[in-house]
Amino acid sequence: MSVESVFPRLEPLLPRISKPVQYVGGELNATVKDWDAASVRWALMYPDAYEVGLPNQGVMILYEILNELPDVLAERTYAVWPDLEKLMREHDVPQFTVDGHRPLKAFDLMGISFATELGYTNMLTALDLAGIPLHAADRTEDDPIVVAGGHAAFNPEPIADFVDAAVLGDGEEAVLEITDIVRAWKAEGCPGGRDEVLTRLAETGGVYIPRFYDVEYLPDGRIQRVVPNRDRVPYRVFKRTTMDLDAWPYPKQPLVPLAESVHERMSVEIFRGCTRGCRFCQAGMITRPVRERSIEGIGAMVQKGLEATGFEEVGLLSLSSADHSEIAEITKGLADRYEGTNTGLSLPSTRVDAFNIDLANELSRNGRRSGLTFAPEGGSERMRRVINKMVSEEDLIRTVSAAFSNGWRQVKLYFMCGLPTEEDEDVLQIAEMAKNVIRAGRQASGRNDVRCTISIGGFVPKPHTPFQWAPQCDPDVVDDRLRKLREAVNADRSLGRNIGMRYHDGKPSLIEGLLSRGDRRIGKVIEAVWRDGGRFDGWSEHFSYDRWTAKAAEQLEPLGVDLAWFTTREREELEVLPWDHLDSGLDKEWLWADWQDALDEREQDDCRWTPCFDCGVCPAMGTDIEVGPTGRKLLPISPVGVGSPVKNPALTP
Repeated sequence: MSVESVFPRLEPLLPRISKPVQYVGGELNATVKDWDAASVRWALMYPDAYEVGLPNQGVMILYEILNELPDVLAERTYAVWPDLEKLMREHDVPQFTVDGHRPLKAFDLMGISFATELGYTNMLTALDLAGIPLHAADRTEDDPIVVAGGHAAFNPEPIADFVDAAVLGDGEEAVLEITDIVRAWKAEGCPGGRDEVLTRLAETGGVYIPRFYDVEYLPDGRIQRVVPNRDRVPYRVFKRTTMDLDAWPYPKQPLVPLAESVHERMSVEIFRGCTRGCRFCQAGMITRPVRERSIEGIGAMVQKGLEATGFEEVGLLSLSSADHSEIAEITKGLADRYEGTNTGLSLPSTRVDAFNIDLANELSRNGRRSGLTFAPEGGSERMRRVINKMVSEEDLIRTVSAAFSNGWRQVKLYFMCGLPTEEDEDVLQIAEMAKNVIRAGRQASGRNDVRCTISIGGFVPKPHTPFQWAPQCDPDVVDDRLRKLREAVNADRSLGRNIGMRYHDGKPSLIEGLLSRGDRRIGKVIEAVWRDGGRFDGWSEHFSYDRWTAKAAEQLEPLGVDLAWFTTREREELEVLPWDHLDSGLDKEWLWADWQDALDEREQDDCRWTPCFDCGVCPAMGTDIEVGPTGRKLLPISPVGVGSPVKNPALTP
């Protein structure tokens, strides 16, 4: 039976709110399918504002894969701003999808992609507005199965009370498997109810059902063990790894936002995974092994995406894009193909040791020449040894000098503050590095208008990394170091006026750390914060440190633990960590050994080009590193497709 659109009730509210266009749907390449023709229906959520959520590649990929199936329907929903939330509550309008404006409660599954833990309160808002019980234990067959994914799902324990399931790793094949299981269960008449379908999902070994596991605690607050509480449920849940990226060339039809979004470009993921081994980087650890998309596959995706969207910029995405074994051939081939079309190419922040001027020139050949971005992460060479980010200041100065002499005028440098073993002096050396960049830029370019911006974030220890045992730095220490750094930058006005400084204070990072390494007891804190008005915690204007600390004290004190216990406390080697039963493929002993190497300031090489270091991923996951070079080139397109930004001279009058 068709589900009615809530748009007639929503539309009168839109003139009364900011940015109403984000709720109307109808974007280029959006899909609205016949409700009655679908046997399985997904609502996909990115738990942040439309402008952040729409460009998200993960949601876009799953949306397209699911909608390609004739009997499956997928629609999108995003977090609504507080102004609309208030009106929706007043006028009894439920959380809706932007595609068909259908109520979330009507769907079979609700998939939520968490790129960061600070979206947890937005999930609770959506569930509550939808009329879906907040606690998974209270849901019936009339409620969607709530599935968490994304990087934060590698430790879903803080939201274990609120989600029915979590998927670790790549989602392409996982959503199809989940869909098949739900379709078969529904076709059989839903035998055994919600419990049975969740059990069938758990039996795959790749879907984690939190309520099928019991957590036992020691008297001092640490976890004693996590064990299944029923048969048919595995002791450990494994991550999903999509190996052949060329077989999954998504999104083929990228969505084009109606309102301004954070990324106004068409993006192609050129490889997945990273083996650089930066010890702070959860993404690099949990996405191993490296799997490259072929040069032909990248070329085809860029061409189809540009034809489908009309964007004038292509982002070549990965964790370290310049590390693709054929990046020079890719960028030259694309720059040749789109010469004269105003189609620009961009890479996210680039490693200094993987960068060269030829690459930069190809990237800027057809587009605008913007600033260059590098991420040394640590201010001192000692600090970079600790975090395994082996980039010397000499390398950086050599690279920026070449860039400034070739016409670039701006460089942005990313750093972190609050890293393990960090001292004030390590952070103050960021100022010296920035000044040396300005000196080198002036000398290389012969101009005084060169700029260097330093951007600094607070370090958050993450699960499944060597730093998962590390104590998090106190926010007051972080803020004090940032204050001293600003003073050091401004001490020499002749150089300081050319240096910009952007930073986040340490308080949001501490709360992210609580949510990142917390266990099930943190669910009470999240719910209390949400009930007290917590929304959009990733936005500085909405985030309240006082609210989080007050609710943490209120909820955790009766349990014998506190905020510091989860954040600034160093863990012991044999302590059971909340996520130990969730298998990222990484061997815990290897992670501990790498943590000891960090404390001893010993770096580790990139295993892509050296013998295996036994991190555990390849044998545990039945995978292997997949890199080129293939030796192939990106050929010109002939004939050119209709609507292509490439103009074939032979076909142009």
